Amino acid sequence: MKRALLIWAAMACMAVNSVPAQEAAVNKIIEIGQTDNQVMDHLDVLTNRIGGRVIGSNAYDNAVDWVASKFKEWGLEVELQEAGTLPVGFNRGPWFGKLLGENGMELHFVTPSYTAGTKGVQRGHVLQEPLTQSEFDRIKGQLKGAWVLINGKNVGWPVDRSAKGDSIRAAIIAENNEVAKKNRRIMEDNWRNNTNTPLLPMKEDVPALFYKEMCEAGALGFIQSASVPLRALYDKAVMHDPTFTFDNLPTVCDIKLDEHQYATIKQMVKERRTFFLEFDIRNHFRMGPVKYHNVIGKIKGTKYPNEYVMASGHLDAFDIATGGVDCGSGVTPVMEAARMIMKSGAKPKRTMLFCAFAGEEFGLLGSTAWVKANKDKLDKISNLFNRDGGPTPPVGIDVPKAMYKDFVKICEPIRKIRPDYPFEVKEAGPFTKPTQPGGTDASVFAIEAVPTIDFNEQDIKGYNFSYGEIWHTERDTYNKSIPEYQEQAATVMAIVTLGIANLDHLLSREGLYK
Repeated sequence: MKRALLIWAAMACMAVNSVPAQEAAVNKIIEIGQTDNQVMDHLDVLTNRIGGRVIGSNAYDNAVDWVASKFKEWGLEVELQEAGTLPVGFNRGPWFGKLLGENGMELHFVTPSYTAGTKGVQRGHVLQEPLTQSEFDRIKGQLKGAWVLINGKNVGWPVDRSAKGDSIRAAIIAENNEVAKKNRRIMEDNWRNNTNTPLLPMKEDVPALFYKEMCEAGALGFIQSASVPLRALYDKAVMHDPTFTFDNLPTVCDIKLDEHQYATIKQMVKERRTFFLEFDIRNHFRMGPVKYHNVIGKIKGTKYPNEYVMASGHLDAFDIATGGVDCGSGVTPVMEAARMIMKSGAKPKRTMLFCAFAGEEFGLLGSTAWVKANKDKLDKISNLFNRDGGPTPPVGIDVPKAMYKDFVKICEPIRKIRPDYPFEVKEAGPFTKPTQPGGTDASVFAIEAVPTIDFNEQDIKGYNFSYGEIWHTERDTYNKSIPEYQEQAATVMAIVTLGIANLDHLLSREGLYK
């Protein structure tokens, strides 16, 4: 009886002491967040030392090694999960362009990832793309060594070189050929009858109608108008078609030019002025196959090791800039939250996973691979917090009624971080469960009914932040992230994920999804 009483007393003491221990860890996290917050240091390394990092690039591999090394340094267990393989890889070097002639200027342009560069410095004359067979026949002798202006306003994608694209272009050429015949009759009637009947318009919405023919004729590359700031994505055909190899890659440049410069050059072509464009574009391919990986940092739970709280951001980023916002502003607060929790001495009851996912920009590839490989864990995840919306701070969270009391208690210390920052927990839901992947890695989990409750965020200090200005553009750099917002985000992430990990139960999924 005496032994049983001693065991009961020890267990009661542990239960009583666990609450002060949790409070001490949270207070330590707040102190670290206020005096030793390193989130911007992580972002500096990721963007200014490593830089833009599409999967398949040396930069992405460097980012994986660096994140893994930091997790190990802070005491987390580390898993490098092979998330997929690409047929070839891609590295971007510097790029330059000039207009040589009476209106000489430095050119402002980008090229999508996984598209061809130049063969050193290449200079050529400029032509406007043909819209009909007769127009092509008229200029085909001039295409060798020419830069060709193509129609349409670019939104980041290269010319569609697929069989479907060829079919669409062929149909439009056929339509334009018929329009050209009608226009010839209209011009004849106007001449004979001294009338002024307007000509019928050609279809110009699909660019590079004679794409293959112009490539075969020796065009150096294609130039398309693009809005500022310039946006550049990637060539889907190269990345997602396993038949592509190092021996059958694209060889003709695909340039997206500042719309104001494009308009000037187009007018010069129309006036048949003599001038040249000169480009040096150092896009390089890597011999495949090239593997890419997720980085998972793990703090094993002391009481419920087979239950999980997850925090994530995607590690890859487009490479025309350095990925400072998309998704440096997401993955580095996740990293810093992990560091804060380890430094606080916290011993979470539930296992915590800090995930740097691969290939989000190319189809949510890394998160999809993780979910596929961890089906047995999905019903044991309390919540996934995925940060992928820019460097604005958390100002609240909307949760189902069944989670409300837990979140009110967990989030209570947040106001201690910065009293001038609001934070409010509200009841909401049920939410609509997606049926197909959406715009972020969280959607891959939500499809499986995993809770993906996320923070409400706001530019509360009025820094005039605009995600649309930066998203996938040349402006996605380190200095677009806002330090005090990032520091707040990392500290809130650490407090809330640790709080959920220390609950005596998984968050209830009652009323979560419709």
